[in-house]
Amino acid sequence: MQVVCRGGQIGDGMKAGATPLDEKARERLVGILLICCAFLCFSLLDATAKWLNHAIPSVQTTWARYMSNVVLVFFFLNPITRPGVSRTTRPGLQVVRSLLLFTSTAANFFALQYLQLAQTISIAFATPLLVALLAGPMLGEKVGAHRLGAIVVGFMGVLVVTRPGLGMHWAVALCMLNVVTYALYNITTRRLAAYDPPQTTLFYSGLAGVVILTPLLPWFWREPPDAWVWAGMAMTGVFGGFGHYLLILAYQRAPAAVLSPFIYTQLLWMIGLGYLIFGDVPDRYTVIGSLIVVASGLYLLLRERRR
Repeated sequence: MQVVCRGGQIGDGMKAGATPLDEKARERLVGILLICCAFLCFSLLDATAKWLNHAIPSVQTTWARYMSNVVLVFFFLNPITRPGVSRTTRPGLQVVRSLLLFTSTAANFFALQYLQLAQTISIAFATPLLVALLAGPMLGEKVGAHRLGAIVVGFMGVLVVTRPGLGMHWAVALCMLNVVTYALYNITTRRLAAYDPPQTTLFYSGLAGVVILTPLLPWFWREPPDAWVWAGMAMTGVFGGFGHYLLILAYQRAPAAVLSPFIYTQLLWMIGLGYLIFGDVPDRYTVIGSLIVVASGLYLLLRERRR
């Protein structure tokens, strides 16, 4: 586009208007798009796991998720030609982190067999609140009155979703186990960031699931009935791995304070996929409770941004 400048010269309007600030804003928009796509991948992972649970045992679905993930990690990191990738200064902590991730995934996949996608993700959104609470005693971070208040309100939202004592499904306990173990997984990830590079931590992430479940395959294996189920088993690792890759790209382009609120787009993805694939419609308690949890998380993010 051509424009006439004050001095009477013709210039390129796009170039004249381009500033470092515009470039920064563009990068942030790309980062936002990437993180939304990342959480679409994570939602597709959960939807695929729920769909697979109708054809094969949940344990087999969990094994497929980690086996396909480990294959992808070995392919991209290639620890054979790059042995430094597997060298860790905190092997015990890496094992604990991998076990926590495995327990979290197994609990979530089992819960998906009985609950709607919208229900599991609404409860899972309590994880950042629990991380904020545990960051005090475990990481030495200050937990002020505002943070504590947001945490309490957020957990009240979880109570609205789960409705303990009012016909609560027992699988909700699996969701809570997922929240606790995934929060501890996040805490150990923060601790490891000070000692090991991210490639090393990524290398160890899925090993516990493979090491624990592979010897048990003869007891729980069920032959997939068709090629679609085989493809679904493989795609669990693809969705998980690609989602984490997009997450890394997003944080390379925009700060966490900008991207964090868009984590909650996963609620929209999960509701949409639940309706399209399984015909699930969340009840009013799930909607109200999830909104309370999301509002608490956003308030917590706002407070952290101001600090």
